[in-house]
Amino acid sequence: MIGTVRVLLLASLLAMLPGHADHVIVAGGPALRKWENNRVPADQHDRWWANFVRASTLRMAEIRRAYGPNAPLVWFVYQPGYRTRGGEDGQAYTTWITELAAKRRATLIWFSSGNGFIQSLNARPRGSIQTFDFFGHSNRHAFMFDYGNDIMAASTAWLHERDLPRIKGSIFDRNAYCKSWGCHTGESMSQVWKKSTGVALEGARGPTDYTVISTGRLPVVKGSWAR
Repeated sequence: MIGTVRVLLLASLLAMLPGHADHVIVAGGPALRKWENNRVPADQHDRWWANFVRASTLRMAEIRRAYGPNAPLVWFVYQPGYRTRGGEDGQAYTTWITELAAKRRATLIWFSSGNGFIQSLNARPRGSIQTFDFFGHSNRHAFMFDYGNDIMAASTAWLHERDLPRIKGSIFDRNAYCKSWGCHTGESMSQVWKKSTGVALEGARGPTDYTVISTGRLPVVKGSWAR
């Protein structure tokens, strides 16, 4: 019994060491052009397949500048979206993403559902998540991992604010910085995130604009950022 307690205590101490810090980045999937081309131009999304991938790698570079060249990166990517969009475009997008992760020494974790995402996120060590960033479609109540990929203008995979109590607050560092770069998150989901996990989630009040990533900038909000 004493030996078991010692092992558990040692595991807890190791998880709190400075070197045991995760910088988690989540990338949702792109829409299919076959659906988006049926919509008026002002309502179309994802003409470029890699909006969320490019935003992720820009954030990786920013993290490495801020936290050091060996800051551990953990990249969660919604695989079905890139597999189907790759099939539509005739390109090996999932292979390219794997290569991008290897080049940046990021741990790549594919997921294919909201439940799968929660399970994989909860598997991170206690207190390890130092930063958390979400790049993808969203509304005021949910991260939409899929949007316009399986069904036109609809989501079939998401993390809704009702699901947030299932995320273990203990996986976050008590001073973790969390941000959603999706649209409208700051209008409701940010508040539920803080209540459920104990850490703040900065989100947009209004839509976000990913066109600026072509200039090497992270997405901007057409409104304001809020927690």
